[in-house]
Amino acid sequence: MNLAYRDIRHKLGRFLLTCVGLGLLLGVVLAMIGIYRGLVVDALTIARAPGIDIWIVEANTRGPFAEASRVPGDTREAVARIAGVAAAGSITYQTVEAPYRGEKLRLYVIGYEPTRPGGPPEIAAGRSIARNHYEMIADRSAGVSLGDRIQLGRNTFTVVGLTQHQVNSGGDPAVYITLPDAQKLQFDLAPPAARVQTARGAGAAARDTVNAVVARLQPNASAEAVAETVRRWKHLSAITQGEQETILSRSLVDRARRQIGLFTSLLLIVSAVIIALIIYTMTMDKLKQIATLKLIGAPDRTIVGMIVQQALALGFIGFALGATLIVNIKDWFPRRVVLEPDNVLVLGLIVFAVCLAASGLGVRAALKVDPATALGG
Repeated sequence: MNLAYRDIRHKLGRFLLTCVGLGLLLGVVLAMIGIYRGLVVDALTIARAPGIDIWIVEANTRGPFAEASRVPGDTREAVARIAGVAAAGSITYQTVEAPYRGEKLRLYVIGYEPTRPGGPPEIAAGRSIARNHYEMIADRSAGVSLGDRIQLGRNTFTVVGLTQHQVNSGGDPAVYITLPDAQKLQFDLAPPAARVQTARGAGAAARDTVNAVVARLQPNASAEAVAETVRRWKHLSAITQGEQETILSRSLVDRARRQIGLFTSLLLIVSAVIIALIIYTMTMDKLKQIATLKLIGAPDRTIVGMIVQQALALGFIGFALGATLIVNIKDWFPRRVVLEPDNVLVLGLIVFAVCLAASGLGVRAALKVDPATALGG
């Protein structure tokens, strides 16, 4: 006879309701883990998209993501001639808000040269940019469709291609346009401001300015050796891809990452306390039945096994419900939720350990029961 099964079946409604409540809590824990992983992935997405090895930025900066950076666009020609460099390209980054269907659409605009490194990693739908001006590739998370026309600055762009999962560290969807269009959008002044600058004798700013130059190396080239060559020029800084990813993960999103990690840890502690209280309450509800079992000679291991089995059943049913819920709704979150199999496995092992530890309260209360209480009124 499985005493745990019979006890659960006797109070099946309450047990399932408890599993649902615990499942929602564990689902929140799993969602926080996914948001934590997604935050790091989002921060690295744009940096990894071009598939390059070296970032050349303004001297004494860690741009173009952590700090502002401006370098002459023709720097790419000098970089391309360095031994070990296979290709180099100029690139710009900027955040804009564009009107779209009566609302404001926040976009992360990336300007690149279609024949050089820096463009989108793949096109999920549509085609690549074929014209020099006024064509755009947008990420699907922006909610736009092929053929849509979006105004950026004083010009209107047509969406010719769609990418997937291309967002910046803040979750803003990325759009790709040609470098000349991006430079005009970022560096050109509005006509009234331009007239004021001309009247002051300031003149027009140099148009061929970019935020960074990116370089892809030949297979056997050393990234650190090429970076050191660029650093000797004094007016530029060079960051390897590994250093760029470290800057993004440890500096740009470090506070948010640590805060989410702390909140996830607190949720795990709360889950452990709740499981312990539930198991303890379930044990206290049947102290008389436990005393009766002791009175008829049932060994302690039978009673302990019943409590532990109930705790494990509660934990794993709740975990399964929570995991199923989050897996099915994670795409509805405003930020990316990344759930890897190892994350789910580790949380499952933690739930198993928590259930075993939490059952200790119930086991302790059950073993202290006096069999004589079964004879009471």
